[in-house]
Amino acid sequence: MQIFEYQPPSVPWLDIRYMDRDLIIINKPSGLLSNPGRAAYTFDCALTRLQTLYPETILVHRLDCATSGIMVFARNKKAESNLKTQFQDRHSQKVYVAEVMGHISQDEGTIEFAIAPDELHPPYQKTLSKGDKAGKAATTHYRVLARRVDSTLVELTPETGRTHQLRVHLLALGHPILGDEFYGNTDVVSAKPRLCLHAERLGFSHPYSGKAMSFYSKHPFDE
Repeated sequence: MQIFEYQPPSVPWLDIRYMDRDLIIINKPSGLLSNPGRAAYTFDCALTRLQTLYPETILVHRLDCATSGIMVFARNKKAESNLKTQFQDRHSQKVYVAEVMGHISQDEGTIEFAIAPDELHPPYQKTLSKGDKAGKAATTHYRVLARRVDSTLVELTPETGRTHQLRVHLLALGHPILGDEFYGNTDVVSAKPRLCLHAERLGFSHPYSGKAMSFYSKHPFDE
């Protein structure tokens, strides 16, 4: 049974931004899975496209299918281990940009709702009260970039990497991300043709040299 309609974009097939003997950086388009699911129709994804050219490619982290932006892949096991450790120990720097419904009143702030799976509606996630031991602690910092007619362009810096964290945190704030077919109502879904969430910047230390590296892909949500 096909759970969701999957029509991965073919252009660009791969947008490789950087590559060396240890890692590959791509700009993933919205609508492309990061890695295959269990179903055969999900085989086409960022990982398998890279493996067609570079069979040694290893997945390090994921972006949701509908989210676009910067991803890093490893080209050997040592690089994979090093990069995953940086992500787990929160030594990487991730910056996202989203366009959300309505006007966020504060220019900046922090969202700290814990997150847990919605057991009645899997695979949805839900927010809990801060400190609720039933969920996992989650922290997202935000900064308003622009207030538009009916929406807000906001920069998001997550401290944690929980499933759907940015989407459910902004929903809990009362400002769902435009185009979010998963968590949005009819107005949210119809507002934009895609989820307005983009991984704009990713920073980490090179797994071999230790040199600080930062990669950037401008968000596509200009008016």
